[in-house]
Amino acid sequence: MSNTIMSNPAQTTLPLVDPAARPLAQAFAAFDPAKQGITQYRASLAQLFPADAQATDAPWEERMIAGGPDGKQLRLLIHRPQQAVDHPLPAILFLHASGFISGTPDMFSRANQAMAQQHQALVLSVQYRLAPESPFPAPLHDAYAALAWLVKHAHELGLDPARIIVMGESAGGGLAAMLALLARDRAEYRLAGQVLIYPMLDPRTGSVAAPVQNPSTGEFVWTASHNQFAWSALRGVTFKDEWQPYFAPALVPDLAALPPTFIAVGALDLFLEEDVTYALRLSRASVPVETHVYPGAIHGFDFVDSAIATQYHADLAAALGRMLATPPGD
Repeated sequence: MSNTIMSNPAQTTLPLVDPAARPLAQAFAAFDPAKQGITQYRASLAQLFPADAQATDAPWEERMIAGGPDGKQLRLLIHRPQQAVDHPLPAILFLHASGFISGTPDMFSRANQAMAQQHQALVLSVQYRLAPESPFPAPLHDAYAALAWLVKHAHELGLDPARIIVMGESAGGGLAAMLALLARDRAEYRLAGQVLIYPMLDPRTGSVAAPVQNPSTGEFVWTASHNQFAWSALRGVTFKDEWQPYFAPALVPDLAALPPTFIAVGALDLFLEEDVTYALRLSRASVPVETHVYPGAIHGFDFVDSAIATQYHADLAAALGRMLATPPGD
């Protein structure tokens, strides 16, 4: 597969961007791991999302568990509703963004605590290993280990194991999709839903091998250059054939029997084509799916205070409410 990077069109798509999101688009203009190198790219993101800005006064718990078949220590952050409850909680297994090459769950601690409070759910955020130091399938091993730990400790944690969903943003959305596929195939643990926020699903996107070249997408925040660098880092040198089907969810031939799915993506996001295509394929496989494409929205649009982000948050909250509800007959 060719990984030649597609260049952005000479004419900018900035006029199509929601005015509220244009500062975000311009703030990320200098961030490119292919040009900066991975160390500087991570440092740039850390400056943009300092840990203290994401801190929350609400208590959260840190756990260290054995992750994956190699037993490496895996860090988990647990967020709970502030009020005590006398019934089992649903749970959200959250996988953070940043291209498989950067980021930590701490960056999303404020949002995860708010989500735990809003939905009266336990939110478990996973510090999965990053590429290129730990290429695929290391992140998937970690995500699956976190799911296994969550189910096995459901009683101790006060959880309803029938109401566990997986959620991720960008690369975390791609990892959530990988995890849902692996959980389906192993049939050890059953997910009640998957929430994929502008998920990173197809390693062809941004290259000449992409099924569709859309000149309106991918100019800002996460570009073709970002995408090809990140997928190459995640791929590493090689991995066993048994893991090949989970590397790229967009290329998995059979999507049947996956859990109910929510997908959200911006109309100007590099991932628009792959995300909408994945949603359509889920529908054709008889998987309940809800899909939203937000006009004028770029990658990361939900970090901006705007009418479009407000609508997205309402759509997401409604979908989470349905997925986390007590199953019929309980």
